[in-house]
Amino acid sequence: MTRKVKKILISQPQPQTEKSPYFDISEKYEVEFVFRPFFKVEGVSAKEFRQQRIDIKEYTAVVLTAKTAVDNFFRLCEEQRITMPDTQKYFCTSESVALYLQKYIQYRKRKIFFSTTGIIAGLASNFTKHNKEKFLVPVSDVHTDEVFNFLEEKKIKYTKSVMYRTVSNNFSQEELETFDYDMVVFFTPVGVQTFLSDFPNFKQGDVAIGCFGQSATKAITDAGLSVDCEAPKPEYPSMTGALEAFLKENHKEPKKKK
Repeated sequence: MTRKVKKILISQPQPQTEKSPYFDISEKYEVEFVFRPFFKVEGVSAKEFRQQRIDIKEYTAVVLTAKTAVDNFFRLCEEQRITMPDTQKYFCTSESVALYLQKYIQYRKRKIFFSTTGIIAGLASNFTKHNKEKFLVPVSDVHTDEVFNFLEEKKIKYTKSVMYRTVSNNFSQEELETFDYDMVVFFTPVGVQTFLSDFPNFKQGDVAIGCFGQSATKAITDAGLSVDCEAPKPEYPSMTGALEAFLKENHKEPKKKK
């Protein structure tokens, strides 16, 4: 079924650069993007972290699933005056997370591994090769078990540490009453949970749903909703690529640039 999509809610902050593919897509297909994070992230305090009785220096490897995990891991290291040794290993669930490490360490001098599929299973051979390491996994207070189920299946010894928490960016009453989007795009299970909490009576109807990542997709289908646009895929590694393909299929020829 084709549908005319004119207004799309993106559950992320607005891009800071005009070179973002979102703006090109908006012009080509004459759609309006509204950027609205469904939740914000707060780091746990050093006192809260100490209550977990975890000594970061004891771990030889870190599993990083998001840029927020990177930020809060190094924030807590700095607050405790811990400098990561050159021998420290980093296992990242995507290349973008791996590259983000450059904000804190010299990338070329570190042992960094990343999944090319965007999910933890893409690191299977790396975990097998380094299964004697002592792994620390920074997480949010609300998280899925996908990573931990995988590590346990591979018999990898790890410690989970809550380093940050998610807080809902509640929609206003007016926004709840005047929901007028033709499509909503999710990037995390937490985003799905927050949205459904704010809109407990949400009925999908003709509203299209896009998801980036298997965990967000699973959260949508577990809620009894259907996914119309999904990434990453071999042909669409990015959400914007999948979105453009979806809009091309559901619209007339895109507007030509002058």
